[in-house]
Amino acid sequence: MKIVFATNNKHKLDEVKKIMAGHIKIVSLEEIGCHDDIPETANTLEGNALLKASYIKEKFGLDCFADDTGLEVETLHNAPGVYSARYAGETHDSEANMNKLLSELQGKDNRRARFRTVITLIIGNETKFFEGIVNGFIDTVKKGKTGFGYDPIFIPEGYTQSFAELGDTIKNKISHRAKAINKLNDFLSTLNA
Repeated sequence: MKIVFATNNKHKLDEVKKIMAGHIKIVSLEEIGCHDDIPETANTLEGNALLKASYIKEKFGLDCFADDTGLEVETLHNAPGVYSARYAGETHDSEANMNKLLSELQGKDNRRARFRTVITLIIGNETKFFEGIVNGFIDTVKKGKTGFGYDPIFIPEGYTQSFAELGDTIKNKISHRAKAINKLNDFLSTLNA
């Protein structure tokens, strides 16, 4: 089975391809000739994932899925949330986003946070949603070299290292995106049965 993953984020594309390896062939936007900057104007993760998947389904007529992910920090009333990629501005600058978050958490004892991913799948005339959550906390300093986004400052529950220190193999087993993708895989495998 082949399915389009509606993302322009190469890091996300690589991560999802690794998680889904051996299950389903992921087709990139580039491979279908889509170079559009798909709008993410909704105020929820679910809304943005639906916007992206709907855009591809309507314009190209292909079955597809899209995700949106947010880092939700408890003491900041779940900010940055849906604005995680643009937290420090429209440039999607991970360093600036992390620096802003670390600055806002300075002196705060409650550093509990969670990553939440919502996937929207549009297949045929059906639309399905899958969610993955990983709880953890925000460290006081950046650590590690792998991953992307907030990975150097997010320490998942049950671990003492950041996602960026744990590396792709561990992250791709326990992450929010892995949990949502596994639910998507389970659903898609019922269609192939």
